[in-house]
Amino acid sequence: MSLTTYDVVRAINPRTGATVGEYPASTPAAYEHALNQAAKCAADPRMQDSTLRTAGLRGAATRLRDRVDAIVETAGQETGLPVGRLRGELERTCLQLEMFAGVIEAGEQLEPMIDSADADAQPVPRPDLRRQLVSIGPVAVFGASNFPLAFSTAGGDTASALAAGCPVIVKGHPAHPGTAAIVAGELSSALAEAGLPDGAFTQLTSAGVGLGEQLVSDPRIRAVAFTGSFAGGRAISRRAAERETPIPVFAEMGSLNPLVVTPQAAAARGAQIADGLATSVATFGGQLCTKPGLAFVSDDAAGHALVDALADTLSDHGPEILLTHAIHERFEQGVSEVAAASGVTHLTKAIQHEPDTAAASSPQLFSAPLGALGAAALREEHFGPALIVLFYRELDAVAPALESLGGQLSISLHSQPDEHASLRELVARMTRLCGRLVFDGYPTGVSVCWSMEHGGPYPATSAESTTSVGVTALRRFLRPVVLQNAPAAFVPPSLADGNPRGLRRRVDGILREA
Repeated sequence: MSLTTYDVVRAINPRTGATVGEYPASTPAAYEHALNQAAKCAADPRMQDSTLRTAGLRGAATRLRDRVDAIVETAGQETGLPVGRLRGELERTCLQLEMFAGVIEAGEQLEPMIDSADADAQPVPRPDLRRQLVSIGPVAVFGASNFPLAFSTAGGDTASALAAGCPVIVKGHPAHPGTAAIVAGELSSALAEAGLPDGAFTQLTSAGVGLGEQLVSDPRIRAVAFTGSFAGGRAISRRAAERETPIPVFAEMGSLNPLVVTPQAAAARGAQIADGLATSVATFGGQLCTKPGLAFVSDDAAGHALVDALADTLSDHGPEILLTHAIHERFEQGVSEVAAASGVTHLTKAIQHEPDTAAASSPQLFSAPLGALGAAALREEHFGPALIVLFYRELDAVAPALESLGGQLSISLHSQPDEHASLRELVARMTRLCGRLVFDGYPTGVSVCWSMEHGGPYPATSAESTTSVGVTALRRFLRPVVLQNAPAAFVPPSLADGNPRGLRRRVDGILREA
């Protein structure tokens, strides 16, 4: 069966609309080879050798840094993103690979636990139990359009799945096929040089949706990681659930990332908040999954002054190139629907685009009373530099409005110290709605570290107990296994008595003491 009706994937420069490269689409034969090799690799002891995986991840980081100029040049042509952003994103990609290498080198991803046998345990004798996490098998990763490096071919999903010991098959994003091809080549070479088996990593290419649909349905795939639209994440989740053997889908599907400003904060530092909010909305064309799309501001003099300052700043910002012409068209259609909604006021001034920037969009700011939030256009994410301000008369009305929106990747709260005690209930309700609660700051800019949570309740993600950024992202691709009364010959070093790494967690006697 043909995977796609497309023979090639064309790279389009969003600044000019010109084709800057053509790349062959993956054939059915290439697909079958990739899936068969991934299935074999999952059972290969070399794939579970943390020393080999560590070397592969670190080698990939080295190789990518060595190709920085070619990668940045190609990515710039395909995405329109500035050189500084792309260089920074490539370094983030390399640091992610090295971070996961350090984690598995220490064995910290295994979470080993031991309950020694106890004939006197109550209510019944306890056998010897040794538990740790193991890899789940081949993972399909869908590259993201807005991070051609850090969330694409060798991005966080790929790095964390490889670190977990899972073979990875990436569906390369058609918006940056040349960038993906260079990165895939370096990653493949690094893993092979480290001694990992064929099938540890493969990238497949297609301009259509058929390849992705087939990957999700393929019984050799054991999990899916996706970053993209709500519609795309929902479709993948449904397909995965309808399989004869359903599999988990870890879909990050976007967010409105609401920001709330209390009346006191608006009065005390409205201009400062407006300046930071404008930067958060407009940077990189607003094409960040953590970009604030809604702001709740008090309907008083201080609140309106804040919004006036915000409108002036965003109007002066000027147009920025969006990643693709399709993204540009969806954004322009979306903001047109917002402008047409009842009660909405368009606050930013129109800016004339240059002739060669057909995919450029200017920041757009709208305002409406809180009661207008029922309009569908105001409740949808608009991927690009747009912000809707909702004026509230009473702060008590904000929490119910937030709850009506559902789960979010982030919520931000700007307040003053002398009102913190009165905001505890609001903060508690916000906490239940998001994966990251930002105080007196802005949600754009996500640190890659142990404690980061880039996830949230539905519809922000399909699996709210997970994250796609940070060390614990690899837990998505691991499952627990317990060895009961295992002979010493079958006990791995991480679960052996006297584990030199000191990672064992003994819980002997806890039940009796309780």
